[in-house]
Amino acid sequence: MNPFFIFQRAFVIARRVFFPTKQSPRWRGDCFAKCARNDGQLETRESSLFPLKSIHLVFLFLLSSFIFSCSPTPAPSQVVDVFASPAAAPFLDDLFACADASSVTLYLTSDSPDLSLRLGQPDGWAGSLFQVADEDILIVASAQSPLPALTLEQARTIFAGQNPSVQVWAYASAEETQRVFESAIMDGRSVTSFARLAVSPMHMVEALTSDPNAVGILPRRWMTDGLRELFVAAYVPVLALTPSEPEGIVRDLIACMQK
Repeated sequence: MNPFFIFQRAFVIARRVFFPTKQSPRWRGDCFAKCARNDGQLETRESSLFPLKSIHLVFLFLLSSFIFSCSPTPAPSQVVDVFASPAAAPFLDDLFACADASSVTLYLTSDSPDLSLRLGQPDGWAGSLFQVADEDILIVASAQSPLPALTLEQARTIFAGQNPSVQVWAYASAEETQRVFESAIMDGRSVTSFARLAVSPMHMVEALTSDPNAVGILPRRWMTDGLRELFVAAYVPVLALTPSEPEGIVRDLIACMQK
């Protein structure tokens, strides 16, 4: 509704309420509206259309209607579908911070997301990708592990299964952290077949923390106080992937993460 029209109606009604049109005295019995009482005082009829309290309520209601009709309607929040691989999941904190700053709602889904986060470039990716951070891939063990800091050759020997006193933990061969590790440390070869399989970085953290004789692989952002770094296996980019050239709010989110 036109705000000027509402204000005009409020003004007309208020004027009629506060300044009513004067009317001729009404005949009542043998006198007019103003009649002499027995004590000689005049009895005056109330000339208002409503009690004073009702007048205030009506006017405040009309005024509030005018104010709210002039208030701008908040813009609806934009929704962006996002996803992160298990290894890159800690970087969702950065993405959510950027979304909060832009009044954007993020919806986590693996079904055709508008933006995905992962470590390193996937094979055969046909969309766009942008580096938004860096991450270290570490060889780690429990804080109570007797193992010292490792050299490259010592790390290769352990993950090849040549140190039977150490229990090796690894990921599935298709997992991005495992692929980066095998390329950097194992020269493309697989780790020992006796390695135990962690289904996620969180599972790896729990397994290594509870066993002082175990050793495994972990992105730095997944490190906890119960673990100790033994060797930096690789340095890998954290990538934001989009199915096409990003536009609008998706482009803004990527730019925010790159700052």
